[in-house]
Amino acid sequence: MNTLKNKVQLIGNLGNDPEIINLETGKKLAKFSVATNESYKNAQGEKITDTQWHNVVAWGKTADIIEKYVTKGKEVAIEGKLTSRSYETKTGEKRYITEVVCNELLLLGAK
Repeated sequence: MNTLKNKVQLIGNLGNDPEIINLETGKKLAKFSVATNESYKNAQGEKITDTQWHNVVAWGKTADIIEKYVTKGKEVAIEGKLTSRSYETKTGEKRYITEVVCNELLLLGAK
């Protein structure tokens, strides 16, 4: 079991255009959400589609590619790792977020 590690693979569509942030350090960050769909039939035989939204961040050269080629609605395959972090809102409320840190990206489809 020593070969198991934190690895996530997703295929889905972008919900919005990516947010590109150029940091003062010179690093580039891309933030976006990806929707994945799963379909099944309920007890009445009706097809049900369940959509899950995933927050994704990418850094450096991966963020450069996303900035140039990825827009809302595009189908992408993402590989990365799952991370969790917390932050405080302006009102002092603590919030938690789970994100996929993307280290590989494939553009799919012809959209």
